[in-house]
Amino acid sequence: MSELRQSKYIDITTDYGFKKVFGSDTNKDLLIAFLNELFRGRKVIADLYYNKNEHVGDAEDIGTVIFDLTCTADNGEHFIIEVQRTAQVNLKKRMLYYSSKLIADQAPKGNRRAWNYAISEVYIIVLMDGFRMPDSGGRQYFLHDICLCYRDHGKIFYEDLGFIYVELVNFVKAEAELVNDLDRWLFILKNMSLLKGLSKYLRKPIFEKLFQLAEYSKLKPEEREMYNVSLRNKWDAESIRSSQEELLKQAREKAMAEGKVQGKAEGKAEGKAEGRAEGKAEVIKKLLCLNKFSISDIAELANVTVEFVEQVEAEMAKDK
Repeated sequence: MSELRQSKYIDITTDYGFKKVFGSDTNKDLLIAFLNELFRGRKVIADLYYNKNEHVGDAEDIGTVIFDLTCTADNGEHFIIEVQRTAQVNLKKRMLYYSSKLIADQAPKGNRRAWNYAISEVYIIVLMDGFRMPDSGGRQYFLHDICLCYRDHGKIFYEDLGFIYVELVNFVKAEAELVNDLDRWLFILKNMSLLKGLSKYLRKPIFEKLFQLAEYSKLKPEEREMYNVSLRNKWDAESIRSSQEELLKQAREKAMAEGKVQGKAEGKAEGKAEGRAEGKAEVIKKLLCLNKFSISDIAELANVTVEFVEQVEAEMAKDK
């Protein structure tokens, strides 16, 4: 871990680092300040409470939820925020599921007539470190602020459910280019472990406190060990993700090449379609052989139907 020892500040995008900085009552002013910047004035959090239930997802997702929070706005309103960091497939559907569960869990076991669906606002915040927004179409947004709205004219249909995805890989501003506190927070989140100290561009009391908390030398021995484990886990996850992305890229390139060759050989639209199907079948076979993805995950990765994946799986079983 020599590289870690040379770093003055911890990586606060690790699970341990994020909880170390933002996860206690004594430091909740840091989390409040960060969340308020993400809401950009739409909500102003005055106080928050850390709910004990950190894992509202399925057992397989334990470790992906960072915080489950009950927040009080400056006008007295209460709302729920869940902070996530997960790079798993079906990301959008997972976040929709989590938000739905947070809403459903508010229902009382009895006397719902009196309750009258008095649902608190729910927001899911996803910290995306090292992975990209699915189906972004190549757009380089670093903040995706999403709500329910009318498809035709864009007017908000329901105000009290929202999703904020923070895509750190797309935040590329240098220190001298930071123009507001949201920029400063995202710069720090992405670059904390690379910084040597607090520059003039970050000279504010809230960031001074953050930098003091994040000093590696101030961690106790047991804290260092927990951080080291968390950092190794992050590196391992990034390595696995990189390998999977490279494998998928190669498989897609092969599928495209085979589709083009087949299309030229046939000289017809049917030939092109057949070539693409055969190429995608090869991609699916490789993903099935990894034994790391579900049928629905592979269908999403290969951009095909679940039925097509099941057909390829059945053909592979016959060949055996």
